[in-house]
Amino acid sequence: MAWASRIPPPNMSRSMKERIKGVSLIFACGTALFADGYSNGVISSVNTLLTRIYGSDRIEAHNYGTTVRSVTFAGTVVGMIIFGWLSDKMGRKFGMMTATGIVVLFSGLSSASKGAHGSLGGMLSMLSAMRFLLGIGIGAEYPCGSVSAAEQSEGPAISKKAQHRWLALATDSMIDSGFVVAAFVPLVLVWIFGEDHLRAVWRLSLGLGMVPALFVFFWRLNMEEPERYKKDCMKHAKIPYSLVFKRYWVSLTAISFIWFMYDFIVYPFGIYTTTILDNVTGGTDSLTVIFGWNVVINLFYIPGTAGGAFVLDYLGPKMTLIVGLVLQAIIGFIMSGLYVQLTSHIAAFAVVYGIFLSLGELGPGNCTIILASKTSATAVRGQYYGVAAAVGKIGAFVGTWVFPPIIDAFGGPTTTRGNTGPFWIGSALALFSAVITLIFVKPLSTDGLAEEDRAFREYLEAHGYDTSVMGLGLTPDSREETPQIDMRTEGSGEDEKEKV
Repeated sequence: MAWASRIPPPNMSRSMKERIKGVSLIFACGTALFADGYSNGVISSVNTLLTRIYGSDRIEAHNYGTTVRSVTFAGTVVGMIIFGWLSDKMGRKFGMMTATGIVVLFSGLSSASKGAHGSLGGMLSMLSAMRFLLGIGIGAEYPCGSVSAAEQSEGPAISKKAQHRWLALATDSMIDSGFVVAAFVPLVLVWIFGEDHLRAVWRLSLGLGMVPALFVFFWRLNMEEPERYKKDCMKHAKIPYSLVFKRYWVSLTAISFIWFMYDFIVYPFGIYTTTILDNVTGGTDSLTVIFGWNVVINLFYIPGTAGGAFVLDYLGPKMTLIVGLVLQAIIGFIMSGLYVQLTSHIAAFAVVYGIFLSLGELGPGNCTIILASKTSATAVRGQYYGVAAAVGKIGAFVGTWVFPPIIDAFGGPTTTRGNTGPFWIGSALALFSAVITLIFVKPLSTDGLAEEDRAFREYLEAHGYDTSVMGLGLTPDSREETPQIDMRTEGSGEDEKEKV
C-alpha cells in the first residue's frame, strides 16, 4: 500500500487550480501591455521602412516624423487621463475591454493606411491619425489593466511573498517583451518578403499588432471585477476630490516626478543605440543587419525586468527603486567618463550599455508601475495611476525635444563633449530621483491595498463622508470579510507553503 501515500490529497488539486487561476487573473489584466509594447515599439522599424521606400526627403517634406511622434504621445496621454476616470467610475473590466478593442481596431486601420489617389501625404496623414487613436488605447491600458492586475495580485490564492513579483512580470515584463517581439517581427518579414517588397513588410508589421490584443480581448471576456473594486469603489458614489487631494497629493507628486525623470533621462542614453549599430555594422544599410541588432539591443531589457521581479518582494519596491536608480546613475557616469575608451572597444561598450538598460528596468521600469498602482485607495486608484503615468509620458516627450538642443550646446553630436554632456545631466537626475524616493515615497507592505482601503474609509468617515455608499452593493459584513482574512493569514508559515 506504499503507492497510496503517493496519491495527493483531494484538496491539493483544488488548491493548485486556485493558485493557477489567481496568477492567470493577474496576467489576464496585465498581458495586454504586451500588445501596447509591440504597438509602441514597431513604429520605429516601420518608420525606417517608410524612409527606405519613399526616401527621407519625401517623408520629411510632410513633417511626418514630428507629427507621428507628437500625435502618438498626445493620444497616449489622453487615454491615460480619460480611462483613469472610466476605470474608477465605469469599472475595471469596462476599461480593459474598451482599451483592448481600441488597440485591435486601430492596429488594423494603421496597417491599411492609404491616401486618396495614392497620395503619399494622404497615407501619412491617415497613419498619423490612426496612431493617435491607437495611442488612446495604449494609454488606456495603464490605468485599467495595470491597476486591475495590482488588485488581483493581493488575492487569497497569491503568496504573500510573491505579490509584487507577479505584478511586475504581468506588466513591465510584458511591455518589454512586446518591444522585443516588435523588433523581431519586421526582421522575420524582411527575411520572408525580401527588401524588394517592403510595403508588405511595414503593413504586416503594424497589422500583426491585432493578434496579441485579440487574444487578450477574448481572454478577458469572462473576467469579473477584482474583489477590491467590488468592496471599495465609488462607482455609484460621489468622489470627494478635495479630501482625496489632501490625502494623496504628496505621494502622487513624488511618484509622478520620479516617472517624469525616468522617462526624461531615458532619451539621451538612447543615442547609444546608434553608436553601437554604427560601430558593429560598419554603417551598413542592410535591413536584416540593422533589424537584427535592434532585436539584440531590446533583449537587454529582459534580464532587468524579469530578474528584478524576484528582487521586489525581498527589498520592497521603494528600496528596489532606490538601488536601481543609484546603480543606473553610476553606470551612466562610467559611460560618460569613459566614452572615448569604451567606444573604441564596442563589445565592452555594448555590455556596459546592456547593464545600464537592465538596471533601468530593475529599478524605475518595474517599480514606478507597482508604486503608482499600490499607493492609493481602490476608489481613486485608476485616476491616481493615470495621472502619474501621463506625467511620465510627458517627461519622455519633453526629453525628445530638450536634449537635441542640449547636445548642440555641449558641442554637437559629432563631438565627444556633445555626446557625453547630457549623460552627466541624466545620471545626476537619476540620483536626485533616488533622493525624492527616499524622502517622499512610503514603503509598501504585504496586503497593502486592503490596509490602505481600511485607512481611507476611516479617513473619509473622520471627515463626515458616508462610506456606506462605497462598493457595488455588498453588505457591511461581507465588506469586512477579506480584511479579517488578510490579518489572520499574514505571516502564517503553513499558508505560505501552500500558496504560489
